[in-house]
Amino acid sequence: MSNNQKHLKKAKLRHAEYYDMQSVQDTLYEQSQQGNKFYNLMELITAEENIKMAYRNLKKNHGSRTAGTDRKTITDLSHLGDDTLIRLVRRKFDYYRPQPVRRVEIPKDNGKTRPLGIPTILDRLIQQCVLQILEPICEAKFFDRSNGFRPNRSAENAIAQYYLRIQTMDLHYVLDIDIKGFFDNVNHGKLLKQMWALGIRDKKLLKIISLMLKAEVAGIGFPAKGTPQGGIISPLLSNIVLNELDWWIASQWEFFPTRHKYKNMCHGSQCKSDMYAALRKNSNLKECYIIRYADDFKILCKKRSDAEKLFVAVKDWLKERLGLDISPEKSKIVNLKRQYSEFLGFKIKVIRNGRKKNGKPKYTVASYMTEKAEAKIKRTMKQLISEIEFSKPGDEVLHMGKINSYVCGVHNYYSIGTRVAKQFQNIAFPLKKSLKIRLSTRVKSKKQLDKRSQKYFFPKYLQKQYGSCKSLIAVNGYIMAPLWYVQHRNPMDKPRKVNQYTKEGRVYIHENLSSVNMDIVHYLMRNPVKGESVEYNDNRISLYIAQKGKCAITGELLEIGKMHCHHVNPKKQGGNDRYSNLKYVAEPVHILIHAIQGETVERYMEMLKLTETQLKKLNVLRCKAGNSNLIDSSER
Repeated sequence: MSNNQKHLKKAKLRHAEYYDMQSVQDTLYEQSQQGNKFYNLMELITAEENIKMAYRNLKKNHGSRTAGTDRKTITDLSHLGDDTLIRLVRRKFDYYRPQPVRRVEIPKDNGKTRPLGIPTILDRLIQQCVLQILEPICEAKFFDRSNGFRPNRSAENAIAQYYLRIQTMDLHYVLDIDIKGFFDNVNHGKLLKQMWALGIRDKKLLKIISLMLKAEVAGIGFPAKGTPQGGIISPLLSNIVLNELDWWIASQWEFFPTRHKYKNMCHGSQCKSDMYAALRKNSNLKECYIIRYADDFKILCKKRSDAEKLFVAVKDWLKERLGLDISPEKSKIVNLKRQYSEFLGFKIKVIRNGRKKNGKPKYTVASYMTEKAEAKIKRTMKQLISEIEFSKPGDEVLHMGKINSYVCGVHNYYSIGTRVAKQFQNIAFPLKKSLKIRLSTRVKSKKQLDKRSQKYFFPKYLQKQYGSCKSLIAVNGYIMAPLWYVQHRNPMDKPRKVNQYTKEGRVYIHENLSSVNMDIVHYLMRNPVKGESVEYNDNRISLYIAQKGKCAITGELLEIGKMHCHHVNPKKQGGNDRYSNLKYVAEPVHILIHAIQGETVERYMEMLKLTETQLKKLNVLRCKAGNSNLIDSSER
């Protein structure tokens, strides 16, 4: 998972707290765990707090700037007032009919394309409102080793689970099953029945979701099956579909009902080793474990015979229960001692590494990047180097930022591979030579720059990750992240206690905002400024948090009724309601920004007793407001 994705997931959690929706989501999660049924979810979905939170979450998504068939983006919604937006959303829910979905073909690495459906911005906001209420209900019912498109889960977690079971449990036979066109072949009726089984019994909501699934695709028509890729709610719906598969596989071994209740406890949870030992001894059950990331899943077995029987069973079950076919060309049984199994950009096998204490051979995981991943990195790096070569003087910062971000990203993802270091070196060697030939006059090694005592730009995030590398190079004095230098790390799985829908679980996700008065945050949310846009009212909450509840000039804590959200560039002069154009200041400071009368200026200057630094900040805001600079009385 990229750093940006992690940031967005944590941001969504904070938004629930800001908009006072966390307690609602916690309650839904707890009730779902207890097996409760939910008949009146539309009340929560259309609640003012939920709509406002949906707007904020949608705004933070880069996809919100992409237009649908109506050619509108999040910017068009941002100009509306809070009350107007809430009325618009509620009216849309009352008479819901989705607008046509814009179809876009996204190119794939194999030369083919993947269809992407882009709903209108209002339909995306509607879907976000629904998602925020459905997610905690579904999360309580989802299988533990389902990792795709879920809060606080990632591809790294799936790889960690895969490594662990291969290496510690000697599960060396893998069912590589590829579902043919999964997202295009989901049965709508079956999906709605699965939601009903999960406890979602609000008939109006189910009708709305049915209409979302059947939304017209512009230029193509109305789909009879499938979940539209590109819709905000589609990932959750796909997990609902395959959740039944997860639990069916688990019921064949891990959760098989036994007469004897095994009560051994291990690290705070039930230890199943005794149960597994009894099942191996006294039953003919097939030992199997599933690990899934979206529609990409692996089923691990100990024996070839078990894998062969299970392969047929899974194929038949998918067809009969979910109406899904598997791809015969891509689906197979893999012996990890002899062949590679590809999973989430890695090819994985086991190699012999000594013997265990009992004398049996010991096997460890060996994982590499796939050939497809290698080829993609080569293409991207060549393109980025080409952009640097033909860049204008002074644009190096932009292009070096792009290439450094990309290198850091691929290193962060693929560093969990045990044998990827050599692969990165093989990719980097010709690229490094090409770089020195194409940019011969601009490329210098860090050693050369140090000897000449020349200054160079080496950002802290690069120093932290690559500071120990001895062969760094710089382009026009900007240090380039070394593609050839990757440090292996073990993939980490998320502990079960990490959960954003429990108080205990949230402690492990982010630190409590102890420096911020949450009462004021909730006050700002419940009391929007009348006549201002939803963008302004939403940004002032973000701003209060970012400033840690303190005045931007004096640094003193702000109080309700004595704080103002100030436009740096006034609206009369073309200013807008964007976050970057706003500052939270205390009331006396706000008066002083706009004060013209000498008596008023003197009175508030005497009251505030600003330092030199504070006065400079104040004068910047006064200048933007069209007023003259103030001088400290001691300098007069």
